[in-house]
Amino acid sequence: MKKKDIQELKQRPAEELARLAEEGNEKLRALRFDLAAGKVKDISEIRETRKKVARIKTFIHERKAQGN
Repeated sequence: MKKKDIQELKQRPAEELARLAEEGNEKLRALRFDLAAGKVKDISEIRETRKKVARIKTFIHERKAQGN
């Protein structure tokens, strides 16, 4: 992810972040199934998706800690 994308994620509302995290988890699940089936050629996509979900969850946790 680019720095601009990360800053854009920080500005999004908590509800949208939760939705994006859920979508990321679903994509990650699908990629793992495809990997097991031998359909995935770009394994780095799994790593990038996992990192994106982790960043989103971090932003959600930061907001909860601040009390917003």
